[in-house]
Amino acid sequence: MLLLLLPSVVIILLVIGFPMLYSLYISFTNFNLTSPKVIEFIGFENYITLLFEDSQFWKAFGRTVLFITLAVNIELILGLVIAQMMARLVRGKGLARTLMMMPMMFAPILVGFQFKWFFDAQLGLVNNLLYTITGEPQLIPWLIKVPFGFISILIAEIWMSTPFMVIILEAGILSLPTEPFEAAEVDGASGWQKFRLLTLPMIMPFIYTALAIRSLDLARAYDVVSIMTGGGPANRTELIWTYVNRLAFSGKEFALGSAMSFIAVILSLVFTYMFFNNVLKSRWTEEVEL
Repeated sequence: MLLLLLPSVVIILLVIGFPMLYSLYISFTNFNLTSPKVIEFIGFENYITLLFEDSQFWKAFGRTVLFITLAVNIELILGLVIAQMMARLVRGKGLARTLMMMPMMFAPILVGFQFKWFFDAQLGLVNNLLYTITGEPQLIPWLIKVPFGFISILIAEIWMSTPFMVIILEAGILSLPTEPFEAAEVDGASGWQKFRLLTLPMIMPFIYTALAIRSLDLARAYDVVSIMTGGGPANRTELIWTYVNRLAFSGKEFALGSAMSFIAVILSLVFTYMFFNNVLKSRWTEEVEL
């Protein structure tokens, strides 16, 4: 059995392991793309520069945390509402699910180009719609003005990924037993009371799973941001991975970019551990109270 797995293991090591180890080695050198033949080992200097001297790194990191927080919470709220509506559908459920899942079928790059056109100041759908409603020309520079740029990429990400939340949460709602809801109906509980006291507590494992997956996915957001704003205006929409790309390739500082990648991964792992630790604690507390 182990021999059968050997080809796959070798391929994984070559495709993933070797580049990762080489990138780790590069992060401890002064390697840059303008003079690739001159490589000197400089220890943790790149890491020290990023953590203690580069304020832009922490701005990008803080903006990434804000982006994750807003996107995940809005997606969760929309997902709960749509999942409840989908679960109650009697007719046309298959068609509704197909239409709801369509945003997930688009590649992030295509979504970026699509919303870049939507929010274009002169030809965009949003400004033309506002013109139709108000009767006055609207030339709002959505992609090049603060805070509209950040709002634009947030809307694009939410549109693209909310269906994922709906799928997970609807699966949780449909798996719930009917007896508690029938008993609550007999006791005269309102729809809100049934949702707050029965549905929400029982689908918490599904919510935790969806939040964890989406948080990790958003932590590596790059495509939509790069296409729509490129991190602008004035780096005000720059997230951690767009900054890595700009530093490593546009700025030719490949060693700094490699170091930043590993710092971002470590910080993501730390926050993931904290998240799951809090999840386990909260679930244990709920079980004790019950």
